[in-house]
Amino acid sequence: MPESLAIDCQDLVKKFTDVVAVNGLDLSVKTGECFGLLGPNGAGKTTTIEILEGLQEPDSGTVRVLGSTWRDHPHRLRQRIGLSLQETQFHEKWTVIETLRLFRSVFGDGIDPEELLLEVELVEKRDSRVGKLSGGQKQRLAVACALAGKPELLFLDEPTTGLDPQSRLRLWDQITRFQKNGGTILLTTHYMDEAERLCDRVAVVDHGKVIALGTPAELISTLPGANVIEVASDPRLSEETLRKVPGVREVQVREDAAVLVVGSLVESVPALLSAIESAGSRLVNLRTHRATLEDVFVHLTGRHLRDA
Repeated sequence: MPESLAIDCQDLVKKFTDVVAVNGLDLSVKTGECFGLLGPNGAGKTTTIEILEGLQEPDSGTVRVLGSTWRDHPHRLRQRIGLSLQETQFHEKWTVIETLRLFRSVFGDGIDPEELLLEVELVEKRDSRVGKLSGGQKQRLAVACALAGKPELLFLDEPTTGLDPQSRLRLWDQITRFQKNGGTILLTTHYMDEAERLCDRVAVVDHGKVIALGTPAELISTLPGANVIEVASDPRLSEETLRKVPGVREVQVREDAAVLVVGSLVESVPALLSAIESAGSRLVNLRTHRATLEDVFVHLTGRHLRDA
């Protein structure tokens, strides 16, 4: 495994009784990068993460984390990584500082709990019981516990799910600071804006395989157009009519609207409105946006990440 790779897995396979969860997956994460793993439920993403974290063994394939294998150096690896799950169950009667002291105690080296309170902005909640914390405060506490051992590699499994915008931004800041200090991050998320904001590279996983890999900008550039139009009319225009609108490069018809990938909004929007009028239809809704990772996922799989 090259020293520049924090994670390297090749031809990973994991089968369960009724499903092949991971099917020949290859993945490499560079040291010092924030890497995003995107995929719907059932795509094999969670199983892959659990194998990388040493919680499951693969049926076949090779896995190296920080230059070591879980089979050969399990204790050493656990001292060098941090985990923050989507839902962390803390003892609700303990205080915040008691919880941090417990997590810090299991590592040979680490960060002082009082310093961790500052890092995650929980100083004012130092002596509060965990059961009294808000959702955002509990997530910040989970990240603090993951940082307690001064990890080189941080696994974050949907860390901002269900948080309000302010709490999300605070966690984003903590993730960014960890990376700036030399840490490596493997992040799973269902929020495409989060992946675009934080991740140096992302991999889209579906049916146990990586189906796309690159920087957010690189993946977005693979779309046939840089802009997206969502349009609904009554009655609806046929797919054939929509494809004839100037500048339209791809059409996806949904139950509530049609999605058009276009090169230029200036060219396509007026032409689309004209086509709706010529067909005797009534415009119900029209929205436009620059192409995003969400559009990449829909383009690759035919469905939205959060709806899949």
